[in-house]
Amino acid sequence: MSAQIHTNKLIVAALGLIVTFSIPLQGRANGNGTGDSVPLMLEQLRQADPTDAARLDRAIQMQWRQSGSAAMDLLLKRGKQALERGDTVTALEHLTALIDHAPDFAEGWHLRASAWHKAAEPGLAIADLEQVLRLNPDHYEALFGLAVIMEQLERPQLAYRAYALVLTIHPQYHAAADAIARLEPLVEGLEL
Repeated sequence: MSAQIHTNKLIVAALGLIVTFSIPLQGRANGNGTGDSVPLMLEQLRQADPTDAARLDRAIQMQWRQSGSAAMDLLLKRGKQALERGDTVTALEHLTALIDHAPDFAEGWHLRASAWHKAAEPGLAIADLEQVLRLNPDHYEALFGLAVIMEQLERPQLAYRAYALVLTIHPQYHAAADAIARLEPLVEGLEL
């Protein structure tokens, strides 16, 4: 029973995130780590062909990974390297230190959400993704992560909505488009 209550709380939190970030994308302020050029690149991304979309995606993510502090960038790099090695404990240590010192740096929260997800802690991952989206509402990678978690929690309607939000920001995001196609029969079948 306690596990079901915990799962329900996660779902309610995710639903709140999805509804909050369903607001029109134009005119939003971008969170820290986005640089002056990111809003323009995001607008271009919405109109880009596949080749330009891939280039813009790399450029946007590069901007998001820049904290403005060499020390914080090093913590992010070490956290990412630990995560890639499969050392989730060390990754969480580096990323928690990063967040403690730079709480307004969205990418630190995003990478820690990935670490929590790998550690099978969906509630903590969702909490970190919520913080990412507060700081940077256009962070399509965070929305994608939220969608993946909702799908794993067997909430296809919420996952579908989050994947759809990813595509409003990054229409060439193939994994989100594939997920929409996969979930569409489930979601449409539930709506009568």
